[in-house]
Amino acid sequence: MNQDRRDRLRDAAIAVLAEAGGRGLTHRAVDAAAAVPTGTAKNYFPTRDALLRGAAERCAERYRAPAAALAGAAPGPADAAQLAALLAGLLRDAAGPGRPRVLACLELRAEAARRPWLAALLDPVAASDFTAYAQLLGAAGLPAGPERARTLTLALHGALPHLLTSAPATLAAAGLDDLDRFARDLLASVCAEANR
Repeated sequence: MNQDRRDRLRDAAIAVLAEAGGRGLTHRAVDAAAAVPTGTAKNYFPTRDALLRGAAERCAERYRAPAAALAGAAPGPADAAQLAALLAGLLRDAAGPGRPRVLACLELRAEAARRPWLAALLDPVAASDFTAYAQLLGAAGLPAGPERARTLTLALHGALPHLLTSAPATLAAAGLDDLDRFARDLLASVCAEANR
């Protein structure tokens, strides 16, 4: 099996999920998005569940890339300002270049509500965020207990659908119209008890 073509098809499945949603994910749509002959996706992914699995695995592979690129080779943000900048950068990526990937991940999560095997595949990716944000809080010298990591993680995850819809009134009401300020305010709220 040609791994480059398989990856191209998985990337096309992500693009289809982002553009057309879960209902639009068909073998024909993936073939068209990948610009390959009709039937190619079916050869690599014989069922719709196989297509979903391929897209989920690809999303998992690509999930950490924006964070790694923003963090660089450094051990982590050295202070709250650097962490706020990192968080704002992650949100910018989710609303900008990473938008198709994030939309596809959200579509996969909706599909996972009805497919336990898909939920099990996505679970380690989502669960790892809680640990990752606890580590980032600690690296920045901020209180990093499980409660704070949960609050930070859930607030960031909750912001994503609003960023993706780009509704101006909602963005303003949520404070997402200024991502730098949002990240600073979020960290201040998460760590407020430590500052008292």
